[in-house]
Formats: sequence, structure tokens, C-alpha cells
Amino acid sequence: MSTQNKDRQDRPSRGYAPSRSPLIRLYGMLTWLAQPLLRRKLRRRARAEPGYAVAVPERFGYYADAPEQASAVPWCWIHAVSLGEARAAGILIAALRRQNPDWRFLLTHGTATGRAEGAKLLREGDCQVWQPWDTPGAVRRFLDHFAPRIGVLMETEVWPALSTACAERGIPLVLANARLSPRSFARIRQLAWLARPIYASLAAAWAQTGVDALRLAVAGAKVGGVYGNLKFDATPDPSQLACAAALRAKLRWPVIMLASSREGEEQQLLDVIKRHREGLALPLPDGLGQERSSSVPRFEEVQWLIVPRHPQRFDAVAALIEEAGFTVLRRSAGLPDRPDAPEHAPPAIWLGDSLGEMALYYGVSSVALLGGSFEPLGGQNLIEAAACGCPVLMGRSTFNFAEAAELALEAGAALRVDDMAQAAAGALVLLADSARREAMVEAARAFACAHRGAAARTAAAIADVAAGRPVASL
Repeated sequence: MSTQNKDRQDRPSRGYAPSRSPLIRLYGMLTWLAQPLLRRKLRRRARAEPGYAVAVPERFGYYADAPEQASAVPWCWIHAVSLGEARAAGILIAALRRQNPDWRFLLTHGTATGRAEGAKLLREGDCQVWQPWDTPGAVRRFLDHFAPRIGVLMETEVWPALSTACAERGIPLVLANARLSPRSFARIRQLAWLARPIYASLAAAWAQTGVDALRLAVAGAKVGGVYGNLKFDATPDPSQLACAAALRAKLRWPVIMLASSREGEEQQLLDVIKRHREGLALPLPDGLGQERSSSVPRFEEVQWLIVPRHPQRFDAVAALIEEAGFTVLRRSAGLPDRPDAPEHAPPAIWLGDSLGEMALYYGVSSVALLGGSFEPLGGQNLIEAAACGCPVLMGRSTFNFAEAAELALEAGAALRVDDMAQAAAGALVLLADSARREAMVEAARAFACAHRGAAARTAAAIADVAAGRPVASL
């Protein structure tokens, strides 16, 4: 770091004094001391995901371009830490553009997948950088450089130094599509001495569910409303759905997908497939009957597809599949039109090792097993599956999307099972019961349509805050 940069880091910005809160100052010192650990982590992650090596100085508030000059159209800054938040941000930005066509957007991210997804949202006049590491210096340089009119944090990302600095500068910071899982809520209550002032500094928070609203209020946030989940407003890519329909028409066997799988779940499924292949009975879940019909497909009559949640695990999952004795057919190498390998060859399992193609994967699948729900990880978003008309079987762990999961169950768009063995058995039974599966397909589409509207409500509320209009509070 140059002497000039050090001087800039150490002196206060114009019109801004460092926080007087001893807790925030202590926190800032700890995050400053942790910077070497962050740099080491980024270097390690970059070996698997090169995106982490891009523009590293931005993480610490240093930018290649000259400082941003004052503009008649200040930035609307949106922070979307990772892939899921970036996709939700895309829905919100589209609504904001419709309501405010002259706005320009600054996007920040914390992960390589989030940044790659966010790059698709940019238009002329927009900008994208990394989220500043939560030290007083990096935050100060970020806010000096961009001077946003408003900051929008997506879902869960609330950072002490960043929130405090925005409040002290009079930059309204809001939490959109907000949610708090039981685990996060418990941590916040344990650290109430730090978390409560930070949540209280937000100009507004708009919750996904009533439960989220209650937790946010206890955390100290000013809850402006329960607007629902932005992801219900997403429209599946029609070109991907068309490609999926064409592929399904060519396939000999139906596809069962393990969607957005997490570590440990792929091995569970592979073990179940091996048991089924060897003729061992699988336990049927409640609600699908106990009769074992001869029409239930055998292992050889199903194409299994695994789509890992995190791209850095693609190669590791491919290795797991091969170690289990199966051939791997990867999307990146071009999935074949049909899964009928020669009799003497080991059976093939498809690996969905691409990003941004979940509509294709859901569209080609007859049933999906919901990743993240078969380990104690809280599950993944099932809204996209519903929008694509794909029935879902999920495990017991869905706390990250608790209300969406319960609503899907009530609507008949999903089924709950105890474990991966029941999920695989239930999927096979659904393939044999075409009437039941088609009813779930229609229920899934109706469920997805019934909960839309969060994007327009949230966009209007953000515009109100940006204009300085009073914020309603529950």
C-alpha cells in the first residue's frame, strides 16, 4: 500500500467522524487485524474459483477508476452477497427500473458466483464492485468514492461498521426481502449488545414472512411491512424451458434430480441408488401408499441428475460419482440426448455443472429432491422448482425457507420425507402414478403464481425512502 493510501486510510473523510461507539471501534479494530486472514482465504478460494482473484483491492476500498463525481442521478446501491441474493436483486432491480427509469445502480457482492450473476444485471451507467471488508477504513473509502443515495441490503447481510457509517453520514440503509432463520436469530440474541444497535440503525426492513418480521423487530429493526419473497416474482427463462421440453421429448427415461445439493447429500443419493440397483427395497414415505406396484420404475429406467449448489464442488462430486461405480456425464461436456449406455458399461449419472441453468434442469426433470434439506442445512429455495412446474420432495431441514416450504406442502406442490431413501422411493412412486404427479405439477405452478407481487411493493417502498418520505412501521 502506498504512503498516500495509508494517509487516506488514517484520516477522517470530509464531514464524517469515526464512530464514537466503543463497541464499534473495538469491532473495527478486530476486522482490521483480520485482513491478512481474509487475503489468505481469497487466495485459497481463487485456486478453485478464479473469480476470487479479480479486483482484490476493491475488497479494501481501493478502486481502479478515479473517485466518482457528484451526479444528478446518485447511485442506488444494492448489496447481494451471493448467487441467491443476486438473483433476488435482479427481480428487484427490474421493478425499480420500471418505476424509476432514470436510476443507476451500484452492485456489491461477497462471492464470485454472486458477482458473476450480478454482472448480468448491469446496464450502461451502472457499476459493480466487491463489498468492502467491514473495517472503518474500507467502508469510509467505499462511501467516499460512490456516495450512494440509498443502500439496499438483500435478505440477511447486515454489517456493523458499514451500517454505522451509513447512519452517521445520513445514507438510508434498508433490508429488503429480509429473513432471519432460527439459527441466525439465536446468534443475534446472543450478541444483542452489538446486533441491536446495528439493526436499529436501518431505515427500514421489509420481511418475507410474519415470523421474519417478528424476529427482525426483536433484533431492533424498524419493520416496514411483510411483503413476501421476491423470488416468487421470477419468471423461468423461456428458452431454457423450451430446450428442456425438446430434450424430454427425446429421452427414453424420466429424470429425477437432486437439486442444489450440499456436501454429504450426493453420497446419500449414490448409496440409495446402489441399493435400489441391487434390488433392495426402499422405504416409502407416508402419503404415497404402501403398495409396491410393478409399474414403479427400476433403476435402469430412470435417469438420475445431480446439480451441486456450489460450483467449487463440481469436480469433487464428479469424483464421488465415479468412486461409486457410475459413469459421469457432465453438462459442461454436453449432456447426451438419451441415457442408454451399452449393457456392459456402468450406468451413467448426469452432473449439472453449470451456473444459471436451473430452469433447464427443473424443466427436464419429472421430480426434484430438494438439496440442503437432507442434511441439517436449512434447505434451498423451492420457488424456482414450483415456477417450472416440477414437484419437489424435501427432507426435514427447511428452516431457511420455512414458510415457503410449508405453503408448498399445503398447496400440494411438495411432499415431506424423512431421509434420502424415502425421497428416492417417493420419486419413483410418483413416476408410476402419473395422475398424482400431474396434479402436483399443476399445484406447483398455481402455488408460484399465487404469491407474486413482492417486487413492486418493495420497489415502491425503496423509492419512498430514497425520496425522504416517512417510512411506515408495523
